[in-house]
Amino acid sequence: MAELTFTTKDPNAVTASVLVLGVETVNGTAQIVGPQSGDSEVLSAQSLNALDLKALGVSAKADSLVRIPAPANFAAGTLALVGLGENNYGRAEQLRRAAGTATRAITDTESIALALPATDEEEVIAVIEGALLGAYAFRTYRTGEAATTGTPVAALEIVSPVARQNAVKKGAARAQIIADAVAGTRDLVNLAPNELYPAAFADLAKAAAKGTGVKVSVLDDKALAAGNYGGLVAVGQGSVRGPRLVKVTYSPLRAKRKVAIVGKGITFDSGGISIKPAGGMEAMKSDMAGAASVLHTVIAAAKLSLNISVTGYLCLAENMPSGSATRPSDVITMRNGKTVEVLNTDAEGRLVLADGLAAAVEDGAELLIDIATLTGAQMMALGNRVSAVMGTDDAVTEVLDAAATAGESVWHMPLPEELRPTLDSPVADLANMGQRWGGMLVAGHFLKEFTSERPWAHIDIAGPAFNESAPFGYTPKGGTGHGVRTLVSLLENPAQ
Repeated sequence: MAELTFTTKDPNAVTASVLVLGVETVNGTAQIVGPQSGDSEVLSAQSLNALDLKALGVSAKADSLVRIPAPANFAAGTLALVGLGENNYGRAEQLRRAAGTATRAITDTESIALALPATDEEEVIAVIEGALLGAYAFRTYRTGEAATTGTPVAALEIVSPVARQNAVKKGAARAQIIADAVAGTRDLVNLAPNELYPAAFADLAKAAAKGTGVKVSVLDDKALAAGNYGGLVAVGQGSVRGPRLVKVTYSPLRAKRKVAIVGKGITFDSGGISIKPAGGMEAMKSDMAGAASVLHTVIAAAKLSLNISVTGYLCLAENMPSGSATRPSDVITMRNGKTVEVLNTDAEGRLVLADGLAAAVEDGAELLIDIATLTGAQMMALGNRVSAVMGTDDAVTEVLDAAATAGESVWHMPLPEELRPTLDSPVADLANMGQRWGGMLVAGHFLKEFTSERPWAHIDIAGPAFNESAPFGYTPKGGTGHGVRTLVSLLENPAQ
């Protein structure tokens, strides 16, 4: 994680390898802006207004970044001009993304100073968070020169008239914890499935929680069978590497509330007997992103000393085809005693989540949240940058409010009552598949059956959890850590 320093100096006096300034559209024209937020007096004195931005290829568009030699009156060696883009998601998120674009794109550099147009403490904190989120790289499997090429910056300086305010320093400490949690989630998602299988995931959870005050307990495949966790057992029985249910608990004295977060952790999803097409399998190592986000959310809650009790349930299994795999038409009995006819073994995430939700109900959770890369239908509806939330009204509102605060894109989806009968089975309490149309919502109805009518929200992150396209803003290619910031924000909500 990059080391942070703070200064109230004018941008031209800041010593850094690269000084980052913003570019906004002002009266239809791209214009360089610094921490004075539109006050161009300092910048014009530095002759920046004389630059032909169009000829240099400088743009105010999001993800645009152009580096130029710094003019002689700058202490920095290079200027990086980053487009702020449209203000579609609020000023804080606009700045967060611009800062992330800069630190993601500027690598193999000793130091970066960010002098973006943040006018108050909240906006400066957004710059800090975006910069830390952007300064990420996954190099675990690289060798030789590739192992060090693209190294994130080690030193970040925040340039702002309010940079030394106590609120900024406090916010920076929180931002570092959040960025650590997001990076930890990304790392897990990016690991190869031959290394990250259920037992290995459980071991990594123990290692990550060490020294944080988070307690970890693990149920192995034998304990799951003995405990009637039929969903986890059924999904995991096709693999030689058995399933696990990992509970990670942070429970301070006099906690205000007891929250459960349940994460889907399919360490690789072949589809099982209902095998996926080869072209749909490359990214299926990311099918454990929900569990990864739950683990690091709970650890972040502990590091932030939040006054709330939160237990994460990591529902881990590898969904593989074999002679021992669950078959279509098998009937299984879940942790809460309900029977399920398995019509499609590629609808496995809801089976492991159902056991996790049932366990959370047994443990007395007052609020249930589950997060999962659950359905391709989510991407059909919302694309690959916006996640979906559905559930009971109060819980959904909490998630939406938290996402708005965090700057993550989440959209409210309904649970139309007419879809529930499509899950009816002639031989069991319900089937794991309903009608194709509205498949994301049908999956939500299935999960609802295991919540015992507790306040509950289901977050489908199938698209945003893994970026298969070009990086953007503070979001890298590969694992994104989407959902962590929303979950932490929800746990921080003082209204609780």
